[in-house]
Amino acid sequence: MSMKALERVLNESLNDLKTKGTFKGKETLITGIKPAEPGKGPRYYIEGQGNKEFLKMNGNSYLGLSLNPEVIKAEEEGARRFGAGPGAVRFISGTYQPHAELEERLAKFHNREAAMIFSSAYSTVMGILSLLISSDTIVISDELNHNCIINAIRLSRPAGKAIYEHLNMADLDTKLKENIGKGKRVIVITDGIFSMRGDYAPLDSIVDICKKYDSKYEEGVITIVDDSHGVGSFGKTGRGVEEYTNTKADILVSTLGKALGVNGGYVVASSITINYLRETAPFYIYSNPITPSEAAASMKSLEILDSEKGLKLLKQMLSLTEQFEEGLQQLGFEIISSEHPVVPLMIRDTQQTTELVNHLFNNGILATGLNYPVVPKGDEEIRFQIAADQTENDIDYVLGVLKTYKESH
Repeated sequence: MSMKALERVLNESLNDLKTKGTFKGKETLITGIKPAEPGKGPRYYIEGQGNKEFLKMNGNSYLGLSLNPEVIKAEEEGARRFGAGPGAVRFISGTYQPHAELEERLAKFHNREAAMIFSSAYSTVMGILSLLISSDTIVISDELNHNCIINAIRLSRPAGKAIYEHLNMADLDTKLKENIGKGKRVIVITDGIFSMRGDYAPLDSIVDICKKYDSKYEEGVITIVDDSHGVGSFGKTGRGVEEYTNTKADILVSTLGKALGVNGGYVVASSITINYLRETAPFYIYSNPITPSEAAASMKSLEILDSEKGLKLLKQMLSLTEQFEEGLQQLGFEIISSEHPVVPLMIRDTQQTTELVNHLFNNGILATGLNYPVVPKGDEEIRFQIAADQTENDIDYVLGVLKTYKESH
């Protein structure tokens, strides 16, 4: 059959994305990595750029564990022992020893009864949320929650849904009050760290408000947090927003693919909750898990994080973040300051954001520009991300490049 009619429609959609400014275009292709050396973090080689070296300031490996020799060794040994892939879904014959051991360690790390790993944090949220949302459930969500939360709610069929203003606890309180009598159960869901801004959910306040209304709903008020950007990069020992606010959510989702430097996602909760999800979650039942070698590498990353080495990496990351934020402020740039390694430089203009991203690229720096309509008009920014395998010299270099741009404008 001819595809011409469909391709015409698809091409129109692509042109529409270009008009709106959301067309992503060709992906940057990394062709090699130059290891870190004294005073200088790892550098990356990009297709079409020859031997030019790039400093990655837009990566999620906040502790530098994706390039850690111990983590790489653990993955290599896992692959030699168990093969390149699991070869089946978990409930058939795809559950290997490293999968089970990793789930035990994740549960212990987060002080929960049980854990369950998925192929990614995105699939974790998509895989569990619809199973917890019944036709008698009200869902209440922060307005800046991640796309996976938004799509999971869209694909569910709740009794009702409400969006509260970003981090506005008074508005959350109002939404809970307004929905009394409209459903048996409420799920309040939020990001832990908001990836575009680096700010965090006040989980202590959220839980207190939810407790206030828990008895007003027959099946209670349940809190769910996706702290993919927080675990491993926030809190004194890297346990994320829960540690920072000294408060636990009922259900916590996170990732193995950011600060832990490997791949995959997971959820921790009570044993009953995890048993239910393991029996019913299609993203778990019908999809292969992460490879046994990835699970082995993740265990090594978790071991490093939960040690003196991990504390040193967290301290290094925070020190570099403070250095960068102070330098940006001294240069007169507007930022959203926090203790998280996401540092948004607020440009508030689409053309200037694009110009500055290009200036950084031309000077060997990879950074991510966020323009309207990805962010609201007037909130255009460049999102920088600090990592523990960067150096003070690296940060000074980036600040120097930003200074030359500012002086020329």
